[in-house]
Amino acid sequence: MNILTFILQSAAPQAGASSLSFWVMMILLFVVMWLFMIRPQRKQQKELEAFRTSLKKGDKVITAGGIYGTVDEVSDKTVLLKVDGDVKLRVDKNSIVRDSSSLQ
Repeated sequence: MNILTFILQSAAPQAGASSLSFWVMMILLFVVMWLFMIRPQRKQQKELEAFRTSLKKGDKVITAGGIYGTVDEVSDKTVLLKVDGDVKLRVDKNSIVRDSSSLQ
């Protein structure tokens, strides 16, 4: 029984070391989360914003609702899409999610 008690007491961390290791683990957890989640998401948002600002007449795009169309007119906040024949839709620029010419 003495050996078991000695092993358990030596394995238990000290109060100061426990507090320090907790903060180190919290900082490491935040750094890993930032590297694998927040940073790539920000990069993707910047690329999408650059794509939306570079829209021009004739670009083939897909909206968030899944509508395929060709850009006919671009204004500050909206885009006029030619969908089929003479059908045109005015959509918010933020609803354009990607270029459809890269899919085909």
